[in-house]
Parts: sequence; C-alpha cells; structure tokens
Amino acid sequence: MNVWFKAALVIALLCLIAVPDVAAQCAMCRSTVESTVSNGRSVVASELNFGIVYLLAAPYLIVAGVAYFWYRNSKKEYVRRLEITSRVKRAMSSM
Repeated sequence: MNVWFKAALVIALLCLIAVPDVAAQCAMCRSTVESTVSNGRSVVASELNFGIVYLLAAPYLIVAGVAYFWYRNSKKEYVRRLEITSRVKRAMSSM
C-alpha cells in the first residue's frame, strides 16, 4: 500500500477514536432527546448521536473510496502513456 494511504487511514481511525463526544442533532431529534432525557432515559441521546455521526461519515467514506480508485487508475494510465511515448521516441530515433 502507498505510504500516504496508510497515513490517511491511521489519521482517520485516530480521529474516530479520539473524539469523545460529538453532538450532532437536528432540531427534531433534539426535541425527542430532551423529552426522553426528562423522562430519565439518557441512553437514547447517546445512541441517537452515534447514529447521526454514522450517517454523516458514510458519504465521506464513499467519496474517499471513489477518489482512491480514480487516482490509482489514472496513475496506471499515466505510466502506460509514458511507456508508449518512450517506445515511439526509440522507434523514431532508430530510423
């Protein structure tokens, strides 16, 4: 694997582990959580926050995956073009 890819993966995992408490709630979710917390059930709030953060992370992971495969394929295409160019130059110089 590429060194940059490994470094990005380690940083992403550290960010997921190091963030102790993320409060990502919309207005409707917040009112639901406030009503359940006032009834004495605070577990719902933490589970709801985790679900919201999970849904937020999914599109970013998909975009990162597509970008990685695009980069990898474009790199292969670039190497192939360089190889063809060098073959053409050798053929032209031998004429």
